[in-house]
Amino acid sequence: MQPIGKYIVFLGLAIVVIGLVLWLLGPKLDWFGSLPGDLRVEKPGFKLFAPFTTMLLVSVLLSLVLWLIRRFFG
Repeated sequence: MQPIGKYIVFLGLAIVVIGLVLWLLGPKLDWFGSLPGDLRVEKPGFKLFAPFTTMLLVSVLLSLVLWLIRRFFG
């Protein structure tokens, strides 16, 4: 059970770090979610927002971070 406790602590620390980054850099990240390729449709009674480019960017960054973690700590 001890390794599970370590993973939970590291996950909690990661969430805190991500929260601090978003809190401190939030105003500077206003471009995030409105990149070219993000679909936004607004009509009377209908709204659609599909952030395709943003999702792709987040996926690539998370894959890179996880690969680095596994490479150096795994």
